This record gives sequence, C-alpha cells and structure tokens, in this order.
Amino acid sequence: MMEAVLLPYQQAWVADQSPVMVAEKSRRVGLSWAEACKSGLDASSVNGQDSWYIGYNKDMAQEFIRDVAFWAKHFGQAASEMEEIVLDDEEKDILSFRINFASGHRVTALSSRPSNLRGKQGRVVIDEAAFHGQLQELLKAAFALLIWGGSVAIISTHDGVDNPFNELVEDVRAGKKPYSLHRITFNDAVAQGLCKRVFMATKRDWSPAAEAAWCESIRAIYRPNDAEELDVIPSQSGGSYLSRTLIESRMDPTASVLRLECPEHFEQRPDNERRNFVDDWVEEHLQALVDFLPRTQRHYYGQDFARNGDLSTIVPFTEEQSLKKRAPFLIEMRNVPFKQQEQLLFWLVDRLPRFSGGAHDARGNGQYLAEVAMQRYGSEMIHQIMLTREWYRENMPKMKVAFEDDEISVPKDADVLSDFRAIVLDAGVPKVPDNAHTTGADGKQRHGDAAIATLLAHFASLNPGSLIEYESVSGARIGGQYDDYLRAL
Repeated sequence: MMEAVLLPYQQAWVADQSPVMVAEKSRRVGLSWAEACKSGLDASSVNGQDSWYIGYNKDMAQEFIRDVAFWAKHFGQAASEMEEIVLDDEEKDILSFRINFASGHRVTALSSRPSNLRGKQGRVVIDEAAFHGQLQELLKAAFALLIWGGSVAIISTHDGVDNPFNELVEDVRAGKKPYSLHRITFNDAVAQGLCKRVFMATKRDWSPAAEAAWCESIRAIYRPNDAEELDVIPSQSGGSYLSRTLIESRMDPTASVLRLECPEHFEQRPDNERRNFVDDWVEEHLQALVDFLPRTQRHYYGQDFARNGDLSTIVPFTEEQSLKKRAPFLIEMRNVPFKQQEQLLFWLVDRLPRFSGGAHDARGNGQYLAEVAMQRYGSEMIHQIMLTREWYRENMPKMKVAFEDDEISVPKDADVLSDFRAIVLDAGVPKVPDNAHTTGADGKQRHGDAAIATLLAHFASLNPGSLIEYESVSGARIGGQYDDYLRAL
C-alpha cells in the first residue's frame, strides 16, 4: 500500500531507522506528510513509541495530527479521533492536538519550548527546524530522549547559510555528526512523481508540457527566492569558504612548492630531450625531498590536472603517527606535456613510502592521466574523480573540518593561500567557480589548483586502498624502466 501512496523520497524517509534523521528539503514536497505516516506506524505498534511533534505554529500542529489520523484510517489502525488538549506551557496555556492509538501510544503536538520535552520519551519530530527561535536548545532537549531508545527527526527548508539548521546539515555532511541526511529538491521531487501526484489529487490531466508549465508557475511564485525555497540552497552564499586566518594557521613554512614550467612548443621536441629535461628537474628539485620522506608512514596524493592555461598540481600527503595529513611539498606544472606529466607522476608515486592511494581529476584531458595511473597502480588504489557539484557538496565540508581540527597542513605560500581562498559557496556548493581565475606571483593564470589537489589527496586518504610497497626503479634516471617495480602484498 505504501508504495502506491508514497513517492520514492518519501518511502526512503519512512524506511530510515536512524536514531537521528535530518532532511533539508524544498517547500511543499510532502515530507511532513510522510513523517506523519512514520509516526503513526510507530505509535500504532505495541512495540512502538509515542511521537512528539514540534512545529512553530498551531496550524502546523493541527495539520500534522490530521495527517496522522489519515494514515491510521488508511492502514486500518485503531485510533481515536483527533482531540484538542491544553498544554501547560509555563507562561500560558497552549491549545494543541493529540491522537491516541489502541496500542497505548499517542502522537501529540507540542509547542517549541524546549522545556516541554522534559519527562517525555519516544520520537521527537522537529518540523521546519530552521524557523524555530531556540533550535539549538530544542535539539539538546530532544537528544536527551535518545538515551532510552527514542529517535529524533529534523525536517526543514533553509533559512540562510548562517542558520543553526544549515550548520547542523553541514556538520552531518562533513561527518562530524553521525546522523542520516536526506536532501530533496523541488526538481528531485518532480522527477520522482510529485507533479503527477498533484495533478491526480486535483483531477487535472498530466502531460510533459503541463508538468513543465506547472513547474515554471511554482518557480514564478517563489522568485527571487526559489534557489533557497525550492533548490535547497541556503541564501546569503558567496563569501570565501575558508578564512584566511584558518588557512594560514595550517600552513607549514618548512614545506616546499616546486614549480616546473616547460618552454613554449616543448611538446614538439624529441622524446629523449623531453624526458631528459624532466629527469634533470627531478634530480635538482625533487629527489632529495622524496628521499627524506619517512619510510614507516603511509602516503597518498591528489592531482588537479591541466595541460594549458591553468596549473597541473600534485599534492602528496604523509600520514603522521597522529593521523594528521601533512603535505611535505607540492608540485606545480605549467605547459608540461601529457607524457612528461605521466613520467613525473610515476617517478614520484613509485617512491612514495607505504603508498596507499591517489585521486585524480578525471574530467576532460585529465582522464588520460587518471586512467594510466589506475592501470599502473590498480583500480583499488587510484580514484578517478569526476568533479561534479554533488561531489564537491559531499567532500569539501570534510576537508574544511580537517582544516578546523588541525588534521591537514600545506606549504606556506602566497599563491597556495590564494588558491584556497578561491573556494566559495557557489549557489550553496563549496567549490572553485568555473570562471574564478586568479593571477599568481609569476603573473600567470591560476584556478584554485592547489586547493583542488589537496581536496583530492584528502579524499584519497579517507578512502585508502590496499597498502603497496615499491622498490625504486633501477638506475638514477626517471626516463627508463617505468614498469620495473615490485608490488608487495
């Protein structure tokens, strides 16, 4: 029955058994209605629990309890009619609503005063959480119910990037809070059948053209706030994602930035000349730094690829005993041909002690280097990443938390600082905008390259493969036997 009535995102919410569930959602997608189903099912079971619904006004409370009554009738559950009750709210009596089930459990609407949860047990539902004036205190009171097996559901549209609800969402997304997170945009809901359901309820004929017109009419209603109200993008976005003070506090003055730039038309030179050029650069700039890497610690890397214009940047990580990820150096390549980037990368990774994983920007031309690295080191070791908005949304907050918790260090360098400052909230997603090019100290173009390579290295460190040990290739020159390495299982 539920599959015929609930849309897929509503089904996912009802099926979620996490102790704490968080949903950031568009307006009017029926998630509170699905929660009424979940609360009613729970309260109707002998082994279930009471539910305590907290909206921010009387109309929300009344509508939710009516929805619970609808579900009770739909599932044939024995339940009372909705009844009005008077709650003692310390300062004044509050009229609210309740429905009782034959199981002995009940679903009750409370006001948003945190003290109203004292002595309660069961499931707490905080609806439109971003609009509660005391959300943080309310959450503290609600979480106390978890001790004896209760659960907490937090549902809301957004009300600004600095709102406590958005801060909670970002903490969950970053892994700081062990809660489940659901994200439902208006487009998501429409794709899963919302418009068809609305047309069915209002006895209208559905067609693709009618759906498109309906969607546009809804957006017209909410403009200019449709990004926040429908697309789940908190407003007031746009500032730098990482503060200058935070970045500088995680910069290591002993770490180096190595810069390799090939001359114009370098790709047209003979193969041996190109290889020898990179050999000489490695011997002069990189060899000693790699020799100094601690042999007992795990190592990772990330590469943000570019061939022309922007930089191609490699950031290696040493995982210290404290689990802090330290970039002992980073490599910036400008105008370096594909084969020489491959040459340098293989030389470096072959010599990273206890190599445990790497991640590549695999978009466009970067797909070549990501693929050959995967072929050399294995698909479990190399992550080929398509840098989509959703990927940034999921992974950038984790790097931010690592900076805040002093779990990352990067070289102290003005251009590297500029790269990290290029990360902004772009329509609610932390990323380097596509058109956000800057000029480095050398007067040439940058595009947040060091920041993205660091993000990829951090991703690799959170998703390690099986440990691989390599012996150095024979000979001192890197232009030679690429495949002369040993894998120790």
